[in-house]
Amino acid sequence: MTTQLTRYRRETEPVTVREQRAPRIAVLGVVGLAGLLGLGLLAVPILIGAATFFAATAGCSGQQAGTTGQPAPAATARSIPADYLYWYKRVGQQYGVPWTILAGIGTVESDNGRSTLPGVHSGANAFGAAGPMQIGIGGAATDVWGGAPVHPASEAVSGVATDENGDGIASVYEPADAIAGAARYLVQAGVQADPAAAIFAYNHLQSYVQSVLYWAGVYAGGDFSVVSAQLPSGGAAAGCSAAAAAAVPAIDAPDQAAATAIAYAEQQLGKPYQWGGTGPDAFDCSGLVMMAYRAAGIAIARTSQQQWATEPHVRPSQVQPGDLVFFAGADGTPAAPGHVGLVIGHGQMIEAYAAGYPVRIATYGRPSSPPGDQAVVGFTRPWAGVGARVGADGASPAAG
Repeated sequence: MTTQLTRYRRETEPVTVREQRAPRIAVLGVVGLAGLLGLGLLAVPILIGAATFFAATAGCSGQQAGTTGQPAPAATARSIPADYLYWYKRVGQQYGVPWTILAGIGTVESDNGRSTLPGVHSGANAFGAAGPMQIGIGGAATDVWGGAPVHPASEAVSGVATDENGDGIASVYEPADAIAGAARYLVQAGVQADPAAAIFAYNHLQSYVQSVLYWAGVYAGGDFSVVSAQLPSGGAAAGCSAAAAAAVPAIDAPDQAAATAIAYAEQQLGKPYQWGGTGPDAFDCSGLVMMAYRAAGIAIARTSQQQWATEPHVRPSQVQPGDLVFFAGADGTPAAPGHVGLVIGHGQMIEAYAAGYPVRIATYGRPSSPPGDQAVVGFTRPWAGVGARVGADGASPAAG
């Protein structure tokens, strides 16, 4: 199957558009959907073609009844328009895809159909993506939908076009049809075996995967997470579990202050990086951890250099969730680190990394991943209750 992967930033310049030996394609004049969602991401089309020829039949084989195996919606799911929530749940059950993943994609791509960006309700965006799930109908996105954007369901096409609502028409703009098309694509991408990889195929960007899975967790109340190795085959009930989360691992915080700081940082996942930013819409590295601990009632210094100098240091063998991890960064030194992240356990941290990278979960202490990362300088523990406490006013921002 020919694969074309697109990544792009909240800004209007391109990151990459790739296919084997394909040239770079400029990204121009695109307005970020993040303005609606606070995610720092753009509406991104599905860019992998479907190899199977089929008519846009309703539903899928082996349809399931009820909600067996699917996470119950949390109160936060009421923020999803009722028709979208209905189809997310119904389609998820039919295709063996956790409905929360479909809802996460719909949230990131179009604010569940509420976006007024080009291509969501008619036509296509600059890349040829259309509909509330931003499925390619031509151009750089290729014709992933298959056939015309709106065509008779009986028409055989090579794509994911689906007549989920049974009205005889497969329309990329109809919520039911678009959600089912996205589910069909995810099944083809192997969502039952590896949900994160299937979402990565939908948009080739790790921060996108994290944002989709973050919203999936929000809509399930944070009590469920996808079990990558145990999802059933298409047409069976989707498997979910209270095991460690794919986007946000299960965290055993040492005390309430650390737990509150981590919870605050989790809520910022997907928001854009901004040098000097302290929220609520954008952050730099030190601004994120400062505000996380402010939410916990603990005042720490504004810059990463001051945070390193004023907080109690911790040995690497004694690190716990809620600790801060420091790096020299591009503009610091081991003695005055220029970058900081919030440890969440499992060798991972939440960080505001750099321009073009939304707030994300990343592994610390892994050289050259992503490019520019450096070895860990050390760790501090703001929640220890000792050491200097510095107010946030009057300090110049760090380039986190």
